[in-house]
Amino acid sequence: MQEQVQQAIDKMTESGPERGIQVAVYRDGELVVDAVSGVADSATGRPVTPETVFYTYSTGKAMTATIAHLLVERGLFDYDTPVAELWPEFGAHGKQAATIRHVLTHSAGVPQIPLDTTIEDLCDWDKICAAIAAQEPWWEPGTQVGYHAYTFGYIIGEIVRRATGKPISQVLLEDVAGPLGLADELYFGMPVSEHGRLARLEEPAGAADWAASMPTDLPMFKAGPLVTWPGADFGNRTDVLAADIPAGGKNSARAMARLYDSLLGHGVQILPPARVATATALAAEGVDQVFGNPSQWALGWSLGLPGGESETAFNMGGVGGSFAFADASTGIAFAFTKNFIAPDFEAASELIRIVMA
Repeated sequence: MQEQVQQAIDKMTESGPERGIQVAVYRDGELVVDAVSGVADSATGRPVTPETVFYTYSTGKAMTATIAHLLVERGLFDYDTPVAELWPEFGAHGKQAATIRHVLTHSAGVPQIPLDTTIEDLCDWDKICAAIAAQEPWWEPGTQVGYHAYTFGYIIGEIVRRATGKPISQVLLEDVAGPLGLADELYFGMPVSEHGRLARLEEPAGAADWAASMPTDLPMFKAGPLVTWPGADFGNRTDVLAADIPAGGKNSARAMARLYDSLLGHGVQILPPARVATATALAAEGVDQVFGNPSQWALGWSLGLPGGESETAFNMGGVGGSFAFADASTGIAFAFTKNFIAPDFEAASELIRIVMA
């Protein structure tokens, strides 16, 4: 498997559009693939190593969800605790009934950030949380599903802060990354002093103009301003990289695969098996009210795989094509990072087919 994956990613970086790639696979607790290819920074030629950290966008929601389940396990709140019980301001405009379960299943009815939000606002925790709390819900909590691209992270993050008195990045370090031995490979906000270890994102020429060809009345354009769309320029900004934006994360493939392997019950276990079983079972489904696609959600994870290779996998992918999952039926934990932003998960799907064969 190691050889097949290495050949595949070398082809992607040498003759395809990719720049730098990492793939890591655990099977039944053993690291069976740890492959890298290409460059972390095209301008300098700095190569990708297993320790290189990538901004993988929503792939990092797995870290956010894991922390929420950890705090449920510790009794700080329950899945059916109203968000407003911990964060009273969130109950404004009829959101009092929204629960932590609704947030984890993207059914809370608040997929949007204000349309005048700036990138600087996203980096200001108190300001963006206040703005989200003041939003009117798009639907009655629990009655629809729609991808909460940014708000998932901020709402869970503020719940964590209210329950523990700590920012979610500190909880990640102390209770997840640290115990797993991954303190320097799993981040929300990454210290500026460490930014030289990051892969630099790239995107196709003209990628920023894609919205001009789309109908302007699509719901996704009402869920946030285009200036906050997560492209290469956005993801290379120092303030964005340093900020806690727990709708996404910065990680290596090896670290993310290790986290998923832990969730399968191997090595240091962040969550007990019964909690993982609850967290990764189907909890909500329906047509996504933001993007229009059919969706199935566990408590914080999407279910299935892009090519249908498994119906029992739980996963999160991110803008640009990075992807990670675990599948208890096979014992496989997989993570794929890349720094060339693609509009799909085709590269991840090709590698998943090799791994699942």
